[in-house]
Amino acid sequence: MIISVLIITVFLPKQPRFRYEFEKGEIWKNKDLVSPFSFAILKTNPQVDTDRKDAIENVLPIYTLNKFLINQVEEAYSSEFDVKWRSSALSETDKQADKAASLKLLKAIYNKGIIALTAKHQDGNKYYDFSLLDNNVTKVMSTQDVFTVNLALEYFKQQYQSINLNAKEVVFNLVEDHLTPNIVFDEKLTATVQESALNSLSTTRGMVQKGELIIAKNNVIDDEVYQKLQSFKEVYEAQTRTIGDSRQVYFGQILLVGFIVSLLMVFLKLFRKDIFADNRQLSLLLLVTTTMLLSLTWAIKLNLPSLYYIPFCIVPIIIRILFDTRLALYLHLLVILIAGFFVPNSFEFVFYQTTAGMVAIYSIRNLIKREQLLLSAMYILSAYFISFVGIALLREGAFSQIQWVNFIPFVVSVLLSLLAYPLIYAFERMFGITSDVALIELTNTNNKLLRELAFKAPGTFQHSLQVANLAEAAIFKIGGNSLLVRAGALYHDIGKIENPQYFIENQNTALSPHDKLPYEQSAQIIIKHVHKGIEITRRHQLPESVIDFIRTHHGNTRVDYFYQSFLKNSPEKFVDENIFRYPGPIPFSKETGVLMLADSVEAASRSLKNPDAQSINDLVERIIDYKLEQKQLDNCDITLKDLETIKLIFKTMLMSIYHVRIDYLQTV
Repeated sequence: MIISVLIITVFLPKQPRFRYEFEKGEIWKNKDLVSPFSFAILKTNPQVDTDRKDAIENVLPIYTLNKFLINQVEEAYSSEFDVKWRSSALSETDKQADKAASLKLLKAIYNKGIIALTAKHQDGNKYYDFSLLDNNVTKVMSTQDVFTVNLALEYFKQQYQSINLNAKEVVFNLVEDHLTPNIVFDEKLTATVQESALNSLSTTRGMVQKGELIIAKNNVIDDEVYQKLQSFKEVYEAQTRTIGDSRQVYFGQILLVGFIVSLLMVFLKLFRKDIFADNRQLSLLLLVTTTMLLSLTWAIKLNLPSLYYIPFCIVPIIIRILFDTRLALYLHLLVILIAGFFVPNSFEFVFYQTTAGMVAIYSIRNLIKREQLLLSAMYILSAYFISFVGIALLREGAFSQIQWVNFIPFVVSVLLSLLAYPLIYAFERMFGITSDVALIELTNTNNKLLRELAFKAPGTFQHSLQVANLAEAAIFKIGGNSLLVRAGALYHDIGKIENPQYFIENQNTALSPHDKLPYEQSAQIIIKHVHKGIEITRRHQLPESVIDFIRTHHGNTRVDYFYQSFLKNSPEKFVDENIFRYPGPIPFSKETGVLMLADSVEAASRSLKNPDAQSINDLVERIIDYKLEQKQLDNCDITLKDLETIKLIFKTMLMSIYHVRIDYLQTV
């Protein structure tokens, strides 16, 4: 417990907590809040988003001017012009005149500029403004003030004059080949300017001066006041993070976490002494608690967008399946109470997680089908949704204002809660705890060990099935774990597979192997099936809770048949009664006690030659009274009322098994 408290508190945030909880639209029920220092009012997230959008839109796309491109174009154009005109019939004078005219026109076009338009800047408009960078100086221009490649070619065709039509066509083709934009978009520089503009944005709007009233008692927390309170909280926590004494904060955390964990120990001591006395089970509870709170600490340090991504409902699911409803709810509440100290809007957080945890517990009363886990996830998601909508309406006042994207963390949390299924299996193996799922697997009669019992000792197998039916019906009626009883009943005589022929239910001849053995040896063979059963089940790694039924189903009673036979046939010999007595212990729970009674009643009922209502009634009464006389039920929490219920169930079921018809006239 101490290690768990230290681990939890070592990693939790160490700054002091803001003392007030508040929600938009609520009444401020605290005293008048006066600012103890000056602070800036933070903008809301929508305001910041709007400012960022406006800042980006106000940055014009930056284009660079390549002044040297015209020289490259002139050189390439002149070379190709000379080649094309070398074989022409025009005079040298006309050739030079056309060349000079076309170059002059090209130079004029490039002086005005040819731009490479980008579709993302047009945004449905034909023209847009841009910043032209020339010699590290920018000037704002419009795309309608410069040429595009197509407009430049069209302008050239309109302005160029030549007396030779063939020459004109050749010039047009040459110009089309050499028109290249000299105004090009600089994406990297534009992004740099946009980032600079975003960085220069102010995240605040206005100030609250020292001594200024933030909100008076009983006033409504409207949007403006809410933002002031939020700003005050952030500045306060930032200041106390550096000013506060982290050692004293740590001591406070140890007090709180230690107190809550101590409450858990007291609860277990008072109401679940079996868990309190088992270090493995205690370790599991503390491991689950510590792991969940460390996950919260990890999420806080990583600054996750929402702490609701953490699957807190996995705690009640695991504890409910491995233990019981009451412990699951209690432990979940303790985890949520600790977490509430370190999350924003702690009341809202506690409400979300408490209601969802309760729904998780209610939806998994007994996990006997795989579909139940999926149904539970749907119920948990529904609980989150109802709480989300309700809280959002209280805060915003209208469905249209609800930000549905904030519900995504809850969906992720519910999906992560499905990890409970593999975790349950891992915890069972690590801590030796048996869940209902494991018991269902053990009660499958196609289980390898039960198949071996059915093959080697078929009579014992049938006896075990009947005992399972009797015990399960009884424990279901008086209250208890019916799955555990059924599993214990199916395996309680598993030790008989070693020497099945020594047990009467497996003998198919009139001769018995015991006829040739001393009574002491026969008794030891019978008693040995308990030791063998424990040995076999432990070798097959069955849970200790099931093995307990093997150890206790005969308690410390005597093997009376051989004991009485020994006394009758050897009265002169000294008898050691312990040779004829089972090692025990006696049953120590409702489940083990009911199994002992069911086993004895079912075995004795096979000796009835003509079973009728009266003989069955007398048999059940005699067997149970004998167990009480032998003090075999002293450690069980079975009441006298429970015993009457058990008797009635046994009698009714045995009459059905032996097809006993009740004479209604006599009963009346």
